[in-house]
Amino acid sequence: MQTVYYGSLGLWLALVDGLVRSSPSLDQMFDAEILGFSTPPGRLSMMSFVLNALTCALGLLYFIRRGKQCLDFTVTVHFFHLLGCWFYSSRFPSALTWWLVQAVCIALMAVIGEYLCMRSELKEIPLNSAPKSSV
Repeated sequence: MQTVYYGSLGLWLALVDGLVRSSPSLDQMFDAEILGFSTPPGRLSMMSFVLNALTCALGLLYFIRRGKQCLDFTVTVHFFHLLGCWFYSSRFPSALTWWLVQAVCIALMAVIGEYLCMRSELKEIPLNSAPKSSV
């Protein structure tokens, strides 16, 4: 799931940066201070994180497939992202907007992922799937 998280986040950031002709940077992914409403790069990064949460919800459906485990995997992915941000910037993330964005992304990813997984778990299992042979 960590690969899905960073792979899709990188794609979203590259796509958004390409649309506004901005240069991509690891700071957009790992620097807690760049997220914010006051600067265009901060707003674009926030938008990429939210879109990434939706993409990762599909990853939960594809790889995890269990509704009960969606919250566990979501929190674990974001915990490792917290550690990555802490390691990258050499300081604990203290920006309120970073924490708000992460909370919103955890909620979106867990709830949508759980909904998708539960929907696939509740599909009917066909009982007569084998073709009848005539003897």
